[in-house]
Amino acid sequence: MDMITVNRMTRYTVAGVMLALALVGCTQRPPFMENADPSLRKSSAQFAADAAKRHYETDAPKVGEPNGRVEVDYGLHRINIVNAAPEDWTDVEVWVNQKYVVFVPKIPGKAVQAEIINFQSMYDDQGNYFPVLTQQEITSVEVYRDGKMYSLGQPRLAD
Repeated sequence: MDMITVNRMTRYTVAGVMLALALVGCTQRPPFMENADPSLRKSSAQFAADAAKRHYETDAPKVGEPNGRVEVDYGLHRINIVNAAPEDWTDVEVWVNQKYVVFVPKIPGKAVQAEIINFQSMYDDQGNYFPVLTQQEITSVEVYRDGKMYSLGQPRLAD
Protein backbone atom coordinates (compact mmCIF):
# COMPACT_ATOMS: atom_id res chain seq x y z
CA MET A 1 0.00 0.00 0.00
CA ASP A 2 1.16 3.48 -0.70
CA MET A 3 1.09 6.36 1.81
CA ILE A 4 -2.00 8.00 0.25
CA THR A 5 -4.04 4.82 0.71
CA VAL A 6 -2.90 4.49 4.36
CA ASN A 7 -3.83 8.13 5.05
CA ARG A 8 -7.30 7.63 3.52
CA MET A 9 -7.86 4.45 5.53
CA THR A 10 -6.77 6.25 8.71
CA ARG A 11 -9.13 9.16 8.03
CA TYR A 12 -12.04 6.80 7.31
CA THR A 13 -11.31 4.79 10.44
CA VAL A 14 -11.18 7.92 12.61
CA ALA A 15 -14.38 9.24 11.01
CA GLY A 16 -16.09 5.88 11.59
CA VAL A 17 -15.07 5.77 15.24
CA MET A 18 -16.24 9.35 15.78
CA LEU A 19 -19.58 8.55 14.13
CA ALA A 20 -20.01 5.45 16.28
CA LEU A 21 -19.26 7.45 19.42
CA ALA A 22 -21.72 10.12 18.36
CA LEU A 23 -24.46 7.55 17.77
CA VAL A 24 -23.80 5.36 20.79
CA GLY A 25 -21.74 7.16 23.38
CA CYS A 26 -23.34 10.58 23.61
CA THR A 27 -26.42 9.55 25.54
CA GLN A 28 -24.68 10.54 28.78
CA ARG A 29 -23.84 14.22 29.03
CA PRO A 30 -20.95 15.01 31.35
CA PRO A 31 -21.70 17.64 33.99
CA PHE A 32 -20.60 21.16 33.19
CA MET A 33 -19.35 21.55 36.76
CA GLU A 34 -19.39 18.93 39.51
CA ASN A 35 -22.03 19.71 42.11
CA ALA A 36 -20.94 20.42 45.68
CA ASP A 37 -24.00 18.53 46.99
CA PRO A 38 -23.15 14.78 46.98
CA SER A 39 -26.83 13.89 46.47
CA LEU A 40 -26.74 15.73 43.12
CA ARG A 41 -23.71 13.86 41.76
CA LYS A 42 -25.53 11.35 39.59
CA SER A 43 -25.28 10.23 36.02
CA SER A 44 -27.60 11.60 33.37
CA ALA A 45 -29.35 8.23 33.25
CA GLN A 46 -30.02 8.34 37.00
CA PHE A 47 -31.45 11.87 36.82
CA ALA A 48 -33.61 10.93 33.83
CA ALA A 49 -34.90 7.76 35.52
CA ASP A 50 -35.79 9.70 38.67
CA ALA A 51 -37.58 12.41 36.69
CA ALA A 52 -39.59 9.79 34.80
CA LYS A 53 -41.20 8.78 38.12
CA ARG A 54 -42.30 12.32 38.92
CA HIS A 55 -45.19 14.35 37.55
CA TYR A 56 -46.04 17.99 38.04
CA GLU A 57 -48.76 18.14 40.69
CA THR A 58 -51.30 20.46 39.08
CA ASP A 59 -53.80 19.77 41.88
CA ALA A 60 -51.35 20.53 44.71
CA PRO A 61 -52.28 23.55 46.80
CA LYS A 62 -50.35 26.62 45.68
CA VAL A 63 -49.16 28.28 48.83
CA GLY A 64 -47.07 31.21 47.65
CA GLU A 65 -43.45 31.89 48.32
CA PRO A 66 -41.64 29.75 50.93
CA ASN A 67 -39.20 32.39 52.19
CA GLY A 68 -36.62 31.70 49.55
CA ARG A 69 -35.39 32.93 46.22
CA VAL A 70 -33.91 31.64 43.00
CA GLU A 71 -31.24 33.02 40.71
CA VAL A 72 -30.53 31.74 37.21
CA ASP A 73 -26.97 31.66 35.90
CA TYR A 74 -27.20 31.03 32.16
CA GLY A 75 -23.43 31.37 31.79
CA LEU A 76 -22.66 28.52 34.19
CA HIS A 77 -25.87 26.61 33.29
CA ARG A 78 -27.31 26.39 36.78
CA ILE A 79 -29.90 27.73 39.18
CA ASN A 80 -29.12 28.80 42.73
CA ILE A 81 -31.84 28.33 45.33
CA VAL A 82 -31.59 30.08 48.68
CA ASN A 83 -33.75 28.85 51.56
CA ALA A 84 -34.07 31.75 54.01
CA ALA A 85 -36.60 29.90 56.18
CA PRO A 86 -35.45 28.80 59.64
CA GLU A 87 -36.11 25.12 58.82
CA ASP A 88 -34.51 22.88 56.22
CA TRP A 89 -36.58 21.83 53.24
CA THR A 90 -36.49 18.06 52.93
CA ASP A 91 -37.58 15.69 50.15
CA VAL A 92 -37.98 18.52 47.66
CA GLU A 93 -38.88 18.38 43.99
CA VAL A 94 -37.60 21.46 42.18
CA TRP A 95 -39.73 22.17 39.11
CA VAL A 96 -38.54 24.46 36.32
CA ASN A 97 -41.13 25.82 33.88
CA GLN A 98 -43.58 23.20 35.24
CA LYS A 99 -41.83 20.60 33.07
CA TYR A 100 -38.29 19.81 34.22
CA VAL A 101 -37.67 18.34 37.66
CA VAL A 102 -34.87 17.33 39.96
CA PHE A 103 -35.24 15.74 43.38
CA VAL A 104 -33.17 17.30 46.18
CA PRO A 105 -33.14 15.46 49.52
CA LYS A 106 -32.38 18.59 51.54
CA ILE A 107 -32.03 22.33 50.99
CA PRO A 108 -30.55 23.77 54.19
CA GLY A 109 -32.41 26.58 55.92
CA LYS A 110 -31.26 29.94 57.24
CA ALA A 111 -29.65 30.77 53.88
CA VAL A 112 -26.32 29.35 54.95
CA GLN A 113 -25.51 28.81 51.28
CA ALA A 114 -27.33 28.45 48.00
CA GLU A 115 -28.28 25.03 46.73
CA ILE A 116 -26.78 24.87 43.25
CA ILE A 117 -28.60 22.80 40.65
CA ASN A 118 -26.95 22.29 37.28
CA PHE A 119 -29.16 22.42 34.21
CA GLN A 120 -27.78 18.94 33.36
CA SER A 121 -29.62 17.60 36.43
CA MET A 122 -33.10 18.61 35.26
CA TYR A 123 -35.19 16.24 33.10
CA ASP A 124 -38.81 15.93 32.09
CA ASP A 125 -40.90 12.78 32.52
CA GLN A 126 -39.99 11.67 28.97
CA GLY A 127 -36.24 11.63 29.67
CA ASN A 128 -35.52 14.91 27.87
CA TYR A 129 -33.00 17.14 29.60
CA PHE A 130 -33.34 20.87 30.04
CA PRO A 131 -32.11 22.39 26.76
CA VAL A 132 -28.81 24.08 27.56
CA LEU A 133 -27.70 25.13 24.09
CA THR A 134 -30.94 26.86 23.08
CA GLN A 135 -30.85 29.20 26.08
CA GLN A 136 -34.44 28.36 26.96
CA GLU A 137 -35.69 31.00 29.35
CA ILE A 138 -36.55 29.91 32.86
CA THR A 139 -39.85 31.56 33.68
CA SER A 140 -40.79 29.71 36.85
CA VAL A 141 -39.12 27.71 39.59
CA GLU A 142 -41.30 25.93 42.10
CA VAL A 143 -40.61 23.72 45.06
CA TYR A 144 -42.94 20.80 45.75
CA ARG A 145 -42.72 19.54 49.32
CA ASP A 146 -45.10 18.27 51.96
CA GLY A 147 -47.88 17.98 49.37
CA LYS A 148 -47.77 21.69 48.53
CA MET A 149 -46.36 23.67 45.61
CA TYR A 150 -44.34 26.77 46.53
CA SER A 151 -43.39 29.37 43.96
CA LEU A 152 -39.94 30.87 44.37
CA GLY A 153 -41.09 34.01 42.58
CA GLN A 154 -39.67 35.53 39.43
CA PRO A 155 -36.22 34.04 38.81
CA ARG A 156 -33.47 36.67 38.99
CA LEU A 157 -30.36 36.64 36.88
CA ALA A 158 -27.24 35.79 38.85
CA ASP A 159 -24.56 38.43 39.05
